[in-house]
Amino acid sequence: MKKLVSALFGLFLIVSIAQAQDTLGICKGEYALCAASPTTPTGKMMTVNGKQFREGMAVCPILNGSSIANLKLMKRTVNADGSCDTPDHTKKTVWSLFGVPAETSYPQQPSWAVAPAAFRSFTIGTTPETGMSNMWSFPCEVQAQPVNGAKLASCYGPIMESPWTSNHVKPGQIGFTQAADGVIYPVGGNAISLDSIK
Repeated sequence: MKKLVSALFGLFLIVSIAQAQDTLGICKGEYALCAASPTTPTGKMMTVNGKQFREGMAVCPILNGSSIANLKLMKRTVNADGSCDTPDHTKKTVWSLFGVPAETSYPQQPSWAVAPAAFRSFTIGTTPETGMSNMWSFPCEVQAQPVNGAKLASCYGPIMESPWTSNHVKPGQIGFTQAADGVIYPVGGNAISLDSIK
């Protein structure tokens, strides 16, 4: 099952890259990896590509290396040295991105000890435990103190938004994440083929 979920994740990522090849880029430097994080609603609303979503906050570990970014959403370009300017152009912020190649282990809640990535799929529903969030290419604030040696960031992104199309995610779709079962609004993605149905 783990191999199947990993294969599906790779397929969805490849399709999304093919659909958005003019908007993606590789950034080098620090980034937050939210793949295994739950998300807490902030009570605010946010707009993504003209659509309204509830805003959520996820605490995510900060890593250093190459990562894939939605440059159009971030309103950034890749600099000559391979880096991408942070959200506020200072070291107080980073972007939430995905490592290239994908990270196989990294600090994870609750202890923030390094643990293997564990993909899972689930049916998206209407409760916090069956919902999802998207943090890819959204801004994060660097936290002042590391925890258990892990440098952390507070990242802000939409709840129930597809990372591939910016559409509202629909109950009944298949979602995937690296977050533990039972957490609220796990950061992840949804099946693109279902998301295209209006």
